[in-house]
Amino acid sequence: MNEEKHKDPLHGKTLEMVINHLVEYYGWEHLGNKIPIRCFTENPSIKSSLTFLRKTPWARKKVEELFLRVAGTTRK
Repeated sequence: MNEEKHKDPLHGKTLEMVINHLVEYYGWEHLGNKIPIRCFTENPSIKSSLTFLRKTPWARKKVEELFLRVAGTTRK
């Protein structure tokens, strides 16, 4: 069997999984300090974060980049 490896490090990760991981790692308050967007700083919830990030590519990119940095440090 010759399985192709995916070059996208986010392959198989849902946005919800990414947010949950970051909230578990940082907590809402610190996550809001790292990426100051309302869905993290004012009445934060997974649902509101998903709604906002799905509609806002620049914010989603910041969240995914932070996740990749955090995931890279926690895997070792």
